[in-house]
Amino acid sequence: MSGFSKLETHFGASNYAPLPVMIVRGEGVFVWDQDGRRYIDMMGAYSAASFGHCHPRLVAALSAQAGRLDTISRAFFSDTLGPFLARACELTGMDVALPMNSGAEAVETALKAARKWAYKVKGVPQDRAEIIAAEGNFHGRTISIVGFSSVAQYRDGFGPFPPGFRLVPFGDVAALEAAITPHTAAFLVEPIQGEGGINVPPPGYLAEAARICRKHRVLLLCDEVQTGLGRTGGLLACQQDDVKPDGLMLGKALGGGLLPVSLFLARREVMQVFTPGDHGSTFGGNPLAAAVGLAALDTLIDERLIEHAATAGAYLLDRLGSIRNPLIREVRGRGLLAGVELHRERANARFVAERMVRAGVLTKDTHRNTLRFTPPLIIQNQQIDWAIDRFAEVLDEIAEAKVSI
Repeated sequence: MSGFSKLETHFGASNYAPLPVMIVRGEGVFVWDQDGRRYIDMMGAYSAASFGHCHPRLVAALSAQAGRLDTISRAFFSDTLGPFLARACELTGMDVALPMNSGAEAVETALKAARKWAYKVKGVPQDRAEIIAAEGNFHGRTISIVGFSSVAQYRDGFGPFPPGFRLVPFGDVAALEAAITPHTAAFLVEPIQGEGGINVPPPGYLAEAARICRKHRVLLLCDEVQTGLGRTGGLLACQQDDVKPDGLMLGKALGGGLLPVSLFLARREVMQVFTPGDHGSTFGGNPLAAAVGLAALDTLIDERLIEHAATAGAYLLDRLGSIRNPLIREVRGRGLLAGVELHRERANARFVAERMVRAGVLTKDTHRNTLRFTPPLIIQNQQIDWAIDRFAEVLDEIAEAKVSI
């Protein structure tokens, strides 16, 4: 353990268990440790590093804005926020956007908007609004959000939780419709569950969920913090199902890997429930964030990264699906959002991730004993080949009992 990691371990809270590598530099799809060893990044910071590390265009936008104006709060207008919001609305087809910082903040904003819309527009009795979410969800770490998580660890020790949330099985439209009552304000869902294990719903699920929501005058809120902005081979994963939600959350890649930047975007009828003083953030929409966010959106389109993610993602899934190893239970994903679930009784995904560090590949385990593969969207086929070859070698070593689990 290096001196820096010892400091982090001693003075930092134990809310993370980092893999045994100290990263000091990054460029494109590669990062380097303190000894100068290079690794290929197949995790992409949970999709936050979708443009690769230290993308020159984004670094230039950040540097130029930082030398001109930093944070002024939303107490004043800036010349960067308007163009950023306009571009985000233009690309997503939404009417209005509200800037925040983290993905969890964008989700919290959506929850507040949905509840107030239910009271002010739909006519739900005060304090009776309900929001439906899916089992296996991951929408953030705040008290209200973990309150409707189905992962016991995320809830343990943090109650009591705010009421007004119900869970239904992910991918089950019949269960969704059965759970709706006259007090239901919204259905909050990830088009593909990322942290939950790269869970892809049955074909047509999101479109049918949208139809049911319209039928019952329930808002459809799509959390695309991880799946949005090219990750699944479309601008938005919901658009791949021909769905236009009532509310949309973006984050992670929106900050270009440089800053926390998020947005809640919605139809005007939904967003107009907010009036000055109802909601806000000191740093939300600051000039630095807006400049980088706009550059990120433009880079996504100008460099045709969405189209590249579709073709590179198909190649990645094909390579993963071609591995013949008894440790593999299932390969799931869409675009450059892929997961390999391992048989729990044969291999531990955390252990495999640690072995892959030694092989020069960085990724991370997630739920359902799954290894995630979410590299920067700029990754090329030969880089995919190298990473997946190393993955296959690690699995072979474990399957042949050359290493102990």
